[in-house]
Amino acid sequence: MAAFLLGAVLLIVQPQIVPSRPAINSNAETSSQSVQRELLKKTSQKNDFKENIHSNGSCQQLPQTIIIGVRKGGTRALLEMLSLHPDIAAAESEVHFFDWEDHYRNGLQWYINQMPFSYPHQITVEKTPAYFTSPKVPERVYNMNQSMRLLLILRDPSERVLSDYTQVFYNHMQKHKPYPSIEQFLIKNGELNVDYKAINRSLYYVHMQNWLKYFPLDHIHIVDGDKLIKDPFPEIEKVERFLKLSPQINASNFYFNKTKGFYCLRDSGRERCLHESKGRAHPQVDTRLLEKLQEYFHEPNKKFFELVGRTFDWH
Repeated sequence: MAAFLLGAVLLIVQPQIVPSRPAINSNAETSSQSVQRELLKKTSQKNDFKENIHSNGSCQQLPQTIIIGVRKGGTRALLEMLSLHPDIAAAESEVHFFDWEDHYRNGLQWYINQMPFSYPHQITVEKTPAYFTSPKVPERVYNMNQSMRLLLILRDPSERVLSDYTQVFYNHMQKHKPYPSIEQFLIKNGELNVDYKAINRSLYYVHMQNWLKYFPLDHIHIVDGDKLIKDPFPEIEKVERFLKLSPQINASNFYFNKTKGFYCLRDSGRERCLHESKGRAHPQVDTRLLEKLQEYFHEPNKKFFELVGRTFDWH
C-alpha cells in the first residue's frame, strides 16, 4: 500500500516536457492558431489535396522554397536569376498567402493552385517580399513545413529605404496623384521619423529574431542584394549550393547592359532584362539627412551581424 501511494505521488509531481521551439503563448489561443486550425480542417491530410496533373506528368505542389523578402531588396532579380536553373519552377506573381488573411483562410489547396506546374525533380519556389516583416508569417510557414528552405535577400538598409520611397512615388506619379517629398517622411519635428514604415522594414534585426523562433539559421540563406547587383554569378552559386541544386547556372548567363546600367540574363541564346521599373534613380537627399539615416541603422545593423554571424558592407 505504501509503495502504491509513493508511486501516485511521483506521478503527480513529475514535470511535463515543454518543447523549446517554437515558443507559443498557451494562455490564450491566438487568432493565428484559430485560423490555422480551420486551415488544417480543410486539408488535414496530404491525400485531401487535389493534384492538378498535366498530361506531360507535371503537377502543382506546395513550394519547397520561399523567397521571404525583403521588399526592394532584389527579390524579383533573385527569382529571375534562379529561374535560369532547369530544376526550378517559379511562381510568377507574389502570392501573399501567409500575410493576407483573405488568402490564408482559403486553405492550402488554394495555395497549391497558385503554384506553377512542375516535375517531381524540380523545386517549386514562390516569392512574397512582405513575408519577412509580417509578424504572423513565420509561425504559419512553420506549421505548413518545418523543413522549409528560406531565401532572404537584403540590401544596405538606408538604400532600401530610398528604394521603398521611390517605388511608392512612381506608383503615384503613374496615377497622376501627388506624393510628398521623401524629406516629409523622414523628418518629423526636426528629428528622424523612426515611425516611417520604410525605416521599420529596414530593421532587419527585429524581423530576423521572429523568424529564428521557428527556423534554425541554417534553413535561412541570406543573399547579399548589393553584391547581386554588382556581380550576380557568385551570389547565385551560393543559392544553388544552399538548395542542393546541381551547378547549372554559369557566368555566361549574365551580361552587363550599359544602357540600363545593370546585369541582364542570357538563356539559350535568348536575352532578357528586368522590367524598366527596376533600377530607378533614387531621389536626391540632403547629405546630412542621409548621414542621420545611416547613423540610426548603425546599432541595429551591428546586432543583426551578431545574430546571423555575418557582416555586410553597409554604411
